[in-house]
Amino acid sequence: MVSALSARELSQLVDDLLRPTAAIELVVLGGCLLLAWAVVRVWRGPVPIEGSIWFGRAVVDGLLFPLFALLCATLGRWALVGRVPLAVFKIVLPVLVSLVIIRFTVRVVHAAFPASSFARIVERSVSWIAWIGVALWITGVLPLVLDALKGIQFKIGSTEVSLRGLLNGALTAVVVLVVALWISSALEERLLRGATGNLSIRKMAASALRALLLFIGLMFALSAAGIDLTALGVLGGAIGVGIGFGLQKLAANYVSGFVILAERSVRIGDMVKVDDFEGRITDINVRYTVVRALNGRESIVPNEMLISQRVENLSLADPKVALSTVVQVAYGTDLDALLPQLVQAVRAVPRVLADPAPGVQLSAFAADGLELTVGFWIADAHNGQGGVRSDVNLALLRTLNALGVEIPFPQRVLQLQSLPPGMAAASAPPAGPRSPG
Repeated sequence: MVSALSARELSQLVDDLLRPTAAIELVVLGGCLLLAWAVVRVWRGPVPIEGSIWFGRAVVDGLLFPLFALLCATLGRWALVGRVPLAVFKIVLPVLVSLVIIRFTVRVVHAAFPASSFARIVERSVSWIAWIGVALWITGVLPLVLDALKGIQFKIGSTEVSLRGLLNGALTAVVVLVVALWISSALEERLLRGATGNLSIRKMAASALRALLLFIGLMFALSAAGIDLTALGVLGGAIGVGIGFGLQKLAANYVSGFVILAERSVRIGDMVKVDDFEGRITDINVRYTVVRALNGRESIVPNEMLISQRVENLSLADPKVALSTVVQVAYGTDLDALLPQLVQAVRAVPRVLADPAPGVQLSAFAADGLELTVGFWIADAHNGQGGVRSDVNLALLRTLNALGVEIPFPQRVLQLQSLPPGMAAASAPPAGPRSPG
């Protein structure tokens, strides 16, 4: 009987779609979509907004467009009730609801997990479920499916549950977790917006806030799914035992991550050297830290290493870094006149700091000449050291050439001793055959 009723409702819907009044619904629907597009376009402005949940690169690929379209279509349907038989709006409203669900879920997951393949999987799964639900609703089959799922019951322990109840709980859990991710992403964006010196503290607060909101959302989701939360006491004890034995390294990395972010021993942007790997810290997560070398290689360093091992931080208290280079000049060079000119040449190099000022010292009496050590300071070690050292060497070479100062070459003295007459004759090479004539 129910199946026959659904078939009759579907047949009636097809007949209403073929009536001339369906054109009126299409005109009203077109006006609703155009109005929604115009409102979102004016609100967004002429420049596309990247990474926003409400707006996308285009006007229609954000969350606001299907929301406004759903609102306008609902008002249009209300205006046509009792005047024309509704057919188009019976299809359009479920489609817009499904589009709102898809856009909201996908945008939130992309904001929470950028550049992740997990977001693409969630997008496809949510899209398939939403469109299948719309198709079942329009065709009138959805109530039949829900009644059939309600009739499938089984026991979990002493509790009797139905398959429909589990499905409702799972959908509620997904909605609660997506909302929790949305709120945490929005709060994290506000915390990190405009952060400069206190970026590490804000990063720690954002990570802790996301973990707290996800935990609260998980508790609500489990409660909505019909799971007794008192059973989590046993689960918590099991997790504690697992952390104590098998997950102690993982737990140590998480604790170390919060310690690093709290005490700011290393910060995002610092130049560090850890485990013979030198580079700039680009990100600090609760489990690991990303160090990017000047040649583009990235190292994933567990946070425990930054706590338990020796770490060289080139910019902890001061971003200035001292560098040096060595040059030799010939013996007899007037160093009193030469050294101030070398200092001026090094000071003129763009990346060399004027304070502390560069200096030149006579560091050694080498075998081939006087060894001069040129010391200077830079404040942008993250841009590399080879380029500025090369510029300093070129400045020194130009100055020495302009002053006519000799850069000595390595010299070696060879002493040849004469051999006794007998040994000289014995060591002489044999005479070769003479050529005729």
